[in-house]
Parts: sequence; C-alpha cells; structure tokens
Amino acid sequence: MKLLIVDDHPIVVSGVKALLDSDADIEIMEANSAEAAERVVAQTPPDVAIVDVNLPGSSGFALSRWLLERNAAAKVIMFSMNDDPVFVAQAIEIGAKGYISKNDDPARMVDAIRAVANGGTTWPDGATERIAYLGGGGSKPRTAVDRGGETITVQVSTREHEILRHLAKGRSLSEIADLVGVSYKTIAQSCVQMRARFGARTQMELVRIAVERKLV
Repeated sequence: MKLLIVDDHPIVVSGVKALLDSDADIEIMEANSAEAAERVVAQTPPDVAIVDVNLPGSSGFALSRWLLERNAAAKVIMFSMNDDPVFVAQAIEIGAKGYISKNDDPARMVDAIRAVANGGTTWPDGATERIAYLGGGGSKPRTAVDRGGETITVQVSTREHEILRHLAKGRSLSEIADLVGVSYKTIAQSCVQMRARFGARTQMELVRIAVERKLV
C-alpha cells in the first residue's frame, strides 16, 4: 500500500511513520504542503492519503478536492486537531473516506488506514454516536429545522433519510444511486430539493443540519 502523509509538522509526520514502522507492506510518502503533495501524486499516486486540514498557503480540503477531481477513486482521510462536527461534515462533503483527530488514540490511526484502504470509512466516535438511521416503512416523518431562529417543520421521506445516511458516511451520489437502486439524476434532484427545504446552500450544510437534527 502506498500511503501519502501531508502535514507541515515534522514531529507529526515522524509520529505517524513510527506508528506504521512495523507494517512492511506500507510504503510511506510525505509532503509538507499542498504543492509538494501535488508533485508527489503526479509521480506516484497513493492508495490512501492522510491530509492535514490546515496546510501552509492552502487548505487541506482544497488539496483533497484536487486529489478527488484528479482521481474519483482516491481514498482520503482528513487529519486535524479540530474534531468539530462541521469539519467532519465538510470532509464528507468533499468525498473523503474518513476523519481522524490528532487527539485520538494513536492505535486508531492504523485501524483507520486499513479500513479505508479496504474500501471502508472511518469517522470520529463523537460523530458516529450522533448518526442513527431513522427507518419507518414508507412514511414521511416530520422534523424541525431552525432557520435564523425560526423553527420550521419539514417532511423527510424514508428515501431521503436513506440518502442522508449514505451522505453522512461519505458516499458519493453515484454510489448512493447504486445502493438505493435509482438513477444518479434522481439522487441529485433529491439533494437539491432537501437543500431548498432545509435552507442549506451546499451539500456540506445539508449534512451538517441532518447530523445536528439527528436525522441520520
């Protein structure tokens, strides 16, 4: 496995490398900036990339978007001191497969890398505890959403609950379409309609609202 670590703190990079030192099947590459990472990727595309959210001169999210635009199958794990759910939602929005806090148990890093490399996802425990799928046949449960201090009641269908659940797990619209068994266009249109009803300007905001309101 080729693993790229993008972080501008040498001591952090050294710590991650030490954690993985006994894993002979992992080839570690490193970069201390978005520009350096782009050069590394151009020469040797990684199987998994761990990207710090805060990079000098650029955002780790911007770099991750670039990686995923270059290769939609790229597996990115965001890495940060900040475990704010909004940051996690942004990682989901851009298509990352995981988010690791630098405050986590170091052993979790190895498990997260393996999980993502094998096609899974990994999210902070605090976020996953707030994600609970609300089933309920074909009914349309009600939920309250705040917009500028005003509480508005909206309808959310069972299919929309499922779409939100998959979005919160970092799945792309194409992946969701395959899992739900409908067209990409149908999933995209559902997201547009939900953003309008929830007052979300972006898909990231939609996921954040869904998590805050315990809709997924």
